[in-house]
Amino acid sequence: MKDKNSYDAIVVGSGISGGWAAKELCDKGLKTLVLERGRSVEHVKDYPTTFMHPWQIPYRGHMPQAFMDENPLITKAAGFGSDNAQFFIQDKDHPYIQEKPFDWIRGYQVGGKSLTWGRACQRWSDFEFSAPDRLRYGIDWPIRYNDIAPWYTHVERFIGVCGNADGIEAMPDGEFLPPFQLNCVEEALQKSIRTHYPDRHLVQARWAHLTQPREIHLKQGRGKCQARNLCMRGCPFGGYFSSVSSTLPWAQKTGKLTIRPHSVVHSILFDEKTGKASGVRVIDAETKEAMEFSARVIFLNASALNTNLILLNSRSARFPNGLGNDSGLLGKYVGFHNYRGSLSAEMPGFENGYYFGRNPTDAIIANYRNLGKQDTDYVGGFTTFLGAHRHRGNASADTPGFGESFKKKMTEPGPWHIYMYMQGETIPKAENHVRLSTSETDGFGIPKLIASVGYDDNDEKMTADFLRESKAMLEKAGCINIETHDNRQAPGLDIHEMGGVRMGKDPKTSLLNAHNQLHAVPNVFVTDGACMTSTGNQSPSLLYMALTARAVDYAAKEVKANRL
Repeated sequence: MKDKNSYDAIVVGSGISGGWAAKELCDKGLKTLVLERGRSVEHVKDYPTTFMHPWQIPYRGHMPQAFMDENPLITKAAGFGSDNAQFFIQDKDHPYIQEKPFDWIRGYQVGGKSLTWGRACQRWSDFEFSAPDRLRYGIDWPIRYNDIAPWYTHVERFIGVCGNADGIEAMPDGEFLPPFQLNCVEEALQKSIRTHYPDRHLVQARWAHLTQPREIHLKQGRGKCQARNLCMRGCPFGGYFSSVSSTLPWAQKTGKLTIRPHSVVHSILFDEKTGKASGVRVIDAETKEAMEFSARVIFLNASALNTNLILLNSRSARFPNGLGNDSGLLGKYVGFHNYRGSLSAEMPGFENGYYFGRNPTDAIIANYRNLGKQDTDYVGGFTTFLGAHRHRGNASADTPGFGESFKKKMTEPGPWHIYMYMQGETIPKAENHVRLSTSETDGFGIPKLIASVGYDDNDEKMTADFLRESKAMLEKAGCINIETHDNRQAPGLDIHEMGGVRMGKDPKTSLLNAHNQLHAVPNVFVTDGACMTSTGNQSPSLLYMALTARAVDYAAKEVKANRL
């Protein structure tokens, strides 16, 4: 039985970073077990709504009121609807405690949230890696851009990222496929910003879409993005990157991969004699049977808060407060991205212009705040996502009329609309934390997670600055009917939770070293969002993948040298 349950490596979680851990470990010849707490999902086969027309979708994409009442949390998630509800958990599936309001969005299945992610892929710059220490709002990262740059390239070439080489220091260039083109209104806004704000850059953002597949993508069985913009249903063409269309099938071809769905990880097992982790304790989600799997190396990629939960629950005589938690900082310094600010406006004068297809990407304005030095009354910066579109009909349910004239209005495009929204850096603080309940457990007997994460004055100032500056840019471009919005949504709804098991140079102030390796338990690696030292303002998923590939390269060399 022990041999049957013994592997070279165990990966906890099958999402974006877990899929990459599996691929890299298997490519390097390690017999690898991937543990996924949710159900199995296979590419194409398990995308039930992918080819449905709107009128074929139950409730035309909406959910019945009874479901909304039973699931007030998950139904807040961006893009959630009856066409993709199968890729999100229901609120009752994994209860937790909100000491402060925190919307924890989860997808428990093989592939995790890689099936529903936003797909933005900007590289971090050295500004993000150095700012927390330089401006004294966090500890120093143990790595810099040059350490991770070759791994960004490694990942981009495999997953396929479209974009332009724009030469922007705050958003480094990468290995790009051709971008989706800006439409006429986006080009007009780009020109206006270039004229009035020469230090600000509106460009095509970088997205994990195959606009022009290369040989490596065809070998994965993936094809060109069809610009349907139905990505969150699961893409049957493999046009965007997900674990189930790319990394996991690639790993399976090596013959080294075993995927075990319905496997709820209870804890990491620690061997007092060796000073290393010996394996993983698992509860079968269907039978509730407890079992153990052993491995030389363990990668935690359960998504940030679940990774914190597992480590906090991994108690032993050596680590009574959680595995590797000598510093007492496990679960602390949790961060997220600030998505509170958004704007909407109309752009007159382009009524003869339109566009082809349904572009699944946004344009972007690279961060222009606090780059070389602090130039505002807050620290950190923000990325701005934006786009322009026309309503498909110049009439709505509220438009008077009927018959032929009404139908004609429905075929005429309405005015051009522009939207903007922020993705702002937040400051990781000790008081922003997660911990385990001492009195409540979930359906598997595992302590419930308590989330205590909130905004601060820095977030308020940044949101106000974003709204003020964005409105000014739209005004200078000639927009009308500009509206600014502060949705004041709870943290978590951004789905970019990070930290709790942060990287650092000093074991007294961090949990992980420069290779994402627990300072105190050398054969345990954390490469999902939990490892983040700070949040930066760029989208984090590409960095998770690059950190994972880099950490696996290091771990595999250590295994082969018999140091792990």
